[in-house]
Amino acid sequence: MTAPPQVAQLARLRAHEPERITAALATRTPGAMPAPGEHLMIIAADHPARASLAAGSDRLAMADRADLLARCGEALTRPGVHGFLGTADLIEDLTVLGALEGKLVFGSMNRAGLAGSVFEADDRFTGYDAEGVALAGLDGGKMLLRLDPEDPATPRTLAASAEAVNALAARDLTAMVEPFWSTSAGGRLRNNLSPDAVIHSIAVASGLGRTSARTWLKLPAVEDIERVLAATTLPCLLLGGEVPQDPDAALTLWQRALACENALGLVIGRAMLYPPDGDVAAAVDAAVSLLSRRPA
Repeated sequence: MTAPPQVAQLARLRAHEPERITAALATRTPGAMPAPGEHLMIIAADHPARASLAAGSDRLAMADRADLLARCGEALTRPGVHGFLGTADLIEDLTVLGALEGKLVFGSMNRAGLAGSVFEADDRFTGYDAEGVALAGLDGGKMLLRLDPEDPATPRTLAASAEAVNALAARDLTAMVEPFWSTSAGGRLRNNLSPDAVIHSIAVASGLGRTSARTWLKLPAVEDIERVLAATTLPCLLLGGEVPQDPDAALTLWQRALACENALGLVIGRAMLYPPDGDVAAAVDAAVSLLSRRPA
């Protein structure tokens, strides 16, 4: 995908005029929440900072930063897209490029659990902290919470996540928690996407911190989604996950999930940025079309 010509100037700007990044963040037009009853659509692209560059069968799909920025920019221009979720490098690039004007923006906070590493469950906070989220004028922070009952690093991640929930709430910012019940198998951390496992992760994530008033959950759209979302009264965003082999089946599952009362909307990354046919705009439009549609 062809990147905007300004992308070529980003390195020069960072080297010689870094203050322009701060200025761009300070003057960015903020986004607004849709009216009650309307659903959110957020584009996610925080995967690279966790060394997760694959999309579909391409192990390095997200490696070309200019191409990734172009895909994000294309997705953000589509009608019905409300916001973006990413790490500071991507948020700053997209802000300078003008792609985040009038959008809700959420900063990714913990990226230390590198994909495929032996310490993947040790999701220390290496990205945004609550102060950084506030200083950048963002709407909230997102944290990944893998819960492996057999990994001694899990309590550390739990404690750090609770502290982040508290720090964000103290600044009137949203804490977006993405929990998974996970297990190690063959040296790899794998998320258990059975409905019962997701329900267990929801129970733990919902209780983090001294208040849940500003906590949202970011959850996988799994089978029996109605029973899964009944496990919490917190607002829930449904994630897209890997590029689906059957896009129509994924759309049907997202549609069912959005019919639940506490489903706030969708947060989708690779499934829309790297669709099998390469048409980012069409993939985004198809997902957006679900936001106001109810299942038959």
